[in-house]
Amino acid sequence: MEAIVMYPSPGIGHLISMVELGKLILSHCPSYSIVILTTTPPFNTGSTAPYIRHVSATTPPISFHHLPPISPPLDPFSFPSIEAVTFELLRLNTPNVRQALRSISLSASVAAFIIDLFSTPAFSVGAELNLPTFYFFTSGASCLACYLYLPTTDRNTTGDFKDMNTLLHFPSLPPIPSSDMPLPMMERRSVEYNALIDFFVHMPKSDGIIVNTFESLEPDAVKAIQDGLCVPDAPTPPVFCVGPLIASDEGRGGVSENVCLRWLDSQPSGSVVFLCFGSLGSFSVEQLAAMAVGLERSGQRFLWVVRNPPDPDKGKVIAAPPEPDLDSLLPDGFLERTKERGLVVKSWAPQVAVLRHDSVGGFVTHCGWNSVLEAVCAGVPMVAWPLYAEQRLNRVLLVEQMKLALSMNESDGGFVAAAEVEERVRELMESEAGKAARERAKAAKEGSMAALSDGGSSLAALTKLVESWKRS
Repeated sequence: MEAIVMYPSPGIGHLISMVELGKLILSHCPSYSIVILTTTPPFNTGSTAPYIRHVSATTPPISFHHLPPISPPLDPFSFPSIEAVTFELLRLNTPNVRQALRSISLSASVAAFIIDLFSTPAFSVGAELNLPTFYFFTSGASCLACYLYLPTTDRNTTGDFKDMNTLLHFPSLPPIPSSDMPLPMMERRSVEYNALIDFFVHMPKSDGIIVNTFESLEPDAVKAIQDGLCVPDAPTPPVFCVGPLIASDEGRGGVSENVCLRWLDSQPSGSVVFLCFGSLGSFSVEQLAAMAVGLERSGQRFLWVVRNPPDPDKGKVIAAPPEPDLDSLLPDGFLERTKERGLVVKSWAPQVAVLRHDSVGGFVTHCGWNSVLEAVCAGVPMVAWPLYAEQRLNRVLLVEQMKLALSMNESDGGFVAAAEVEERVRELMESEAGKAARERAKAAKEGSMAALSDGGSSLAALTKLVESWKRS
């Protein structure tokens, strides 16, 4: 038996993407087994245990190897950011990864070792054990083009992105405001910036980069990478666009799922705006109030997932927040006044099923790539409201290049006024701009289905990827 070993960084979004890649491989190459290395971080990354139990029960060829905890445990409060503690955790995990790979190789031949971007500290282990080592990039090809070129940008600039106030230029991409670069990269001297530049330098040294996208969604970026424009001073490894890989909501149902889908069944076709902001997205009490006022004034039907605001005393996402008290968080009488055309649910909704429901006509999203792909596969246009990670970069690409989204505009402090929420939601659902985005979203949906059909670009890329393992 040959095994593919995968090593995602902590976080439910990264784990789900890896599992979906594993399922895709198994669906076309059932002779492989998939082993996913998992590690437990000292902070909340979304609940992974129920998901892991469900995958283990329903897809036996995928197994999970839980790495031992770091000792002594890391104190998240001693680090400047969640990214910094994640990078240190994965660096300290390297001996555990080495031991796990050696242990797995005693019972199976390891055909490939697949890591994600943050798991770069394990890159050296793959080389040391002479394993074909691939990156799985869980965002899109346009974001990858930017990241591969950033070491060049780093060499050609001296200031901090946060102070530049300029447009940055990357092969195949629209100009990117320096203020829209990922937050961990804003300061050149920071631990996070230097770790990420090191990760980007390592990616071209791999045996290949697997990307969760499909060629017709981002053709210019895919071509720029393949043509070597993004790594001008070294060879670019093969790039395999095998997406869109998205998970169903199977195994995560319950009361919330039944309530959401029953309510949507009673709404007119294409009439509902869905607002949901990922597994970690949350807003202040003031922002939630402004969102409520904007939604009410818009007159649109809506399904809104509300999470508890972040704890201002903690400053970091250390523990899962408690269930929100909607009556205390939202304006007096809001739920009663909007009950005929709106539904507010606590903490979670079955996003894939909601987006695919006939009643849903628009999606206000944080621009996490998993959510973007779920909207693309459902043919639903978006309003882009980024919160963290590479999401501001994704917004530029969605609005300027793919033209699948309208942009939610913040004030300098990042606050979005009620009037902006009202205007953008109306624009998405009623205007010519919204209609144009809807038409492009439908075309993108057709492209996503074609990519994973027989003879499609993503299945062709998967075939080439598997063939590369057999040659190595």
